[in-house]
Amino acid sequence: MTGYDTGFERELKGILQGDEKTISAAIKSCTPLERESYLKIIQHPFMVVRAAGSLGVDLVAIRHDFSFPIEVKTSAERVIRFSRSEHLQEQLASMTEECRRAGVLPIYAYRLRDRSATDKWRVFAIPTGNLSGRAELLYERIPKPDVTPEGNMVLRWESGMPLSKFIEYLCL
Repeated sequence: MTGYDTGFERELKGILQGDEKTISAAIKSCTPLERESYLKIIQHPFMVVRAAGSLGVDLVAIRHDFSFPIEVKTSAERVIRFSRSEHLQEQLASMTEECRRAGVLPIYAYRLRDRSATDKWRVFAIPTGNLSGRAELLYERIPKPDVTPEGNMVLRWESGMPLSKFIEYLCL
């Protein structure tokens, strides 16, 4: 089951803000290399605003060099199929269109609720077709969701970029 969970939303917010307590809790299951990457955000934090649906996204991360809206999804399953929910499809279409119009890179952050995973977060870039500059460079580095022949988005947790790698890139 996928869902909206303010606990995981708050976790991601705390990580991107460089909150040491949140990061410490999040990296307990991580490998040493993943931990090292997560800790870099402490020196290069974002200001993160909870959008709570008002913009069609959960969080907006803002920093001098990068800014992006983030939609947070959680699941105990390793695959989220947007075809199973009209709400997910409408939310994706709205977010994609708004970001396309503004030339902004939309991000989906997928938190796996599975104790066996080390870095439980994965990041996906949503195609908008209207990016330039650093946003376009970031877009090129981040995996995109799969799309079914019917045109429905599928998030496969294993295909996403680990949040530790995303942070590593953002903190170069």
